Amino acid sequence: MSHYTIPTVVEKTPSGERAFDIYSRLLSDRIIFLGTEIDDGVANVVIAQLIHLESTGEQEIGLYINSPGGSFSALTAIYDTMHFVRCDIATTCVGQAASAAAALLAAGTPGKRSVLRHAKVTLHQPSGQARGTLPDLAVEAKEVAKVRAEMDQILAEHTGHSIAKIREDTDRRMTLTAPEAVAYGLADRVITRREPRSYRLNAA
Repeated sequence: MSHYTIPTVVEKTPSGERAFDIYSRLLSDRIIFLGTEIDDGVANVVIAQLIHLESTGEQEIGLYINSPGGSFSALTAIYDTMHFVRCDIATTCVGQAASAAAALLAAGTPGKRSVLRHAKVTLHQPSGQARGTLPDLAVEAKEVAKVRAEMDQILAEHTGHSIAKIREDTDRRMTLTAPEAVAYGLADRVITRREPRSYRLNAA
């Protein structure tokens, strides 16, 4: 696991200087950055941010993604919350969006799903731990099959492909360039420069 210092942003206000960690500063501009593997803890933070931003207004929320994927249960918790809140969610892949993260990219509001030009989007079928007794392995296999069926359904819904095509394409690991991700329906456009956003409420 990488360890790094989280930058601090200092802003001048009428009442003096205020310091924010960079993630809090981005949140004040209605931007959420998902830059790690997706587990239950990460999902809880993203969900809390989504609900908080919705409570402050219905303007668009930006979700920036650079993630190798992660837990399916954590994915669906974020996914369901993205559709639960009233705000449009503009998703942007910076770096990579693999597996669960690719589904979150695709789940953004139609027309507002972007990929930076050198980013990669990877799809593959879920895998299990494959440990334990034979009955345990049988149960595990059934659970993996259920997870795959749900993931196939999510990807089919947001790409416009049939479930059969999604299943065929994800039988083996498939890594897409930014233009290929757009052509596949996981995103709407490749971008090289950010456009001015209406949700920047507290720009310095």
